[in-house]
Amino acid sequence: MPYRRRTVLALAVAMAAAGSAVLVSAPAAQAAVVDVDYACETKIGPKGAVSPVDITAVRSGNSYTITMSFEKGVSDSPVELPKGVMTPRAELVLGGADEGTVKVRGTPNTAAIPPDTPIKIGRLTGTYTPKKSGKVTFTAGVLIVHALGMDAATCTPKNNPEPSLELVVTAIGGPSDSGDSDDSGGTHTGSTGVGGELPRTGPLDSATALGTLGGTVLLTGAAGVLWLTRRTAR
Repeated sequence: MPYRRRTVLALAVAMAAAGSAVLVSAPAAQAAVVDVDYACETKIGPKGAVSPVDITAVRSGNSYTITMSFEKGVSDSPVELPKGVMTPRAELVLGGADEGTVKVRGTPNTAAIPPDTPIKIGRLTGTYTPKKSGKVTFTAGVLIVHALGMDAATCTPKNNPEPSLELVVTAIGGPSDSGDSDDSGGTHTGSTGVGGELPRTGPLDSATALGTLGGTVLLTGAAGVLWLTRRTAR
């Protein structure tokens, strides 16, 4: 009966569309731009500045690539800094389910920085591998400006900033690991944990499950259409 076949097809499409709608509406990780008030100890005396800081995470295999972005400079130099002589690095403080720090590092300045001009920090990146499962927060920590072959400025947040990023993660299996990485990397340090799954953010995990559900509904609907079509043909 053509009418019955059209009705079943419409129901199957509607159920699949509903599954897709739930997938699209899955929540994202919580992130916020936070004003960080840095107090800097420099070779020419104390300096200070407030900079909005943004922290984001992108999953990469068993880990996350963490990016820390500065909207403003936090210190300046009395002399010009030639191209390629300034490299920033920083620590992000973990909270919630995990603990320790994540080291992030920027790239050398691509242009000369004039004297008495705020040093633009830009973006710093590092790697975070979950050691414990649950909700983990990332907060701006100590920032170091390395210039002209020395640590020219060490900047510490003095306003107790709020976390800039919150992730729900699952720890990977294997022996616990603790210990700092060197400054050339960006490794998570100072925590232990166990687990047997790949790390996933909560929203991504939910989205995968919902997408699977939507596909199952679609296949079930298609099977039902095929069964009714054959039954009608008989």
